[in-house]
Amino acid sequence: MPGIFVIIWATGYVVARYGMPHAPPLSFLSVRYALSIFCFLVWIALVKAAWPTDRKQCLHLAVTGLLMHAGYLGGVWMAVKAGIGAGLSALIVNFQPVLTALWVAHVSRQQGLGAGVSRRQWAGLALGFIGLILVMSRKFGAGGEATAWNVFLCVIALLSMTTGALYQKRFVQPTDVRTANTIQLGAALLITLPFAFLETEPIRWFTASGAYNTPLLGAMAWSVLVLTLGGSSLLYLLIQRGAATRVTSLLYLVPPATALMAWALFGEAITALTLIGTAVTAAGVYLVIKPAATANSQEK
Repeated sequence: MPGIFVIIWATGYVVARYGMPHAPPLSFLSVRYALSIFCFLVWIALVKAAWPTDRKQCLHLAVTGLLMHAGYLGGVWMAVKAGIGAGLSALIVNFQPVLTALWVAHVSRQQGLGAGVSRRQWAGLALGFIGLILVMSRKFGAGGEATAWNVFLCVIALLSMTTGALYQKRFVQPTDVRTANTIQLGAALLITLPFAFLETEPIRWFTASGAYNTPLLGAMAWSVLVLTLGGSSLLYLLIQRGAATRVTSLLYLVPPATALMAWALFGEAITALTLIGTAVTAAGVYLVIKPAATANSQEK
């Protein structure tokens, strides 16, 4: 399950790059949410999956939907639309394991269950930032893919995903993954749709010649069937069954996988500096998550 999740999650950034030339981000995501809800409702009806009966749990699921779907996906897709590459966006957003581990260590100290953030973790945090700076150093300025705006959007996605994963682990009780995802997606659609109506660019379902826009339709189909029904469901199950730190530590494998896909499909350059920066960031993430994963085993 973890290995499949990493591969599926890595394709999310590639699909965003694949679909964004043909549609505005929030309109695309609104259609994705609506189609995903429909698919989940059919699935729920066929297997008679149980819905949560506790209103408070429904509210908690809605909050995670706003964070992990609307906030995370909205930030990533808007950033890609604004010109950032799939590899760089994945590297920024998947700094999440560091934030998760630091937060878990801080909470453990507050509860008297641990020593808090260690010097090794602080060193890992610094190393991770150095790696990010190395990768981004040549991507700003004239001709570069990184701007203050699209990097800011990636940071919003990073914070949304981190907060959502921690919130789900803390407040959401075990629930059927299909009904849980439906509630999460419903909340995401509710908050995203009004902003989608403000976008002036149309969704181009057809090409200028009148043929179906295959890249857009392919991106939508993959987003609904693989990323939402598959990837989001796997993430929900992984968080539900494992510690938040150990689950999000899988995400530091996503940037190199995404970079390889983006290089193969879009020709995004993988320079020596990119490789060094990615390796330094991965080393920093490892330093942060390793002590948290061992010292906080009671988080399970």
